[in-house]
Amino acid sequence: MSVTQHIIMIGATVMATMLTRFLPFIVFPSGRPTPGYVRYLGKYLPSAMFGLLVVYSLKDTNVFAGNHGLPEFIAVAAVAALHLWKRQMLLSIAGGTVCYMLLVQFIFK
Repeated sequence: MSVTQHIIMIGATVMATMLTRFLPFIVFPSGRPTPGYVRYLGKYLPSAMFGLLVVYSLKDTNVFAGNHGLPEFIAVAAVAALHLWKRQMLLSIAGGTVCYMLLVQFIFK
């Protein structure tokens, strides 16, 4: 790519980033109440995304071969336990990932 193309790409990236940062403040100014559908999405979308992540993570698990999906299900249990204990999604996801990696690397080779 030429220097001009690099500059155009960086400019487009900056503009897209600025648009995603400033657009919510333009569309939903502080003087007006937040629309109901935005509150609904804010309430239910994180749980839906967490469920989607679980389904995506377990979609290729074969319970009829190898370890029978044991590392995956232990990691899911660790995620559930961490989430019930601390109620922090990032900690739950990171803890489950670390648990799964340790199980696959050292226990279920």
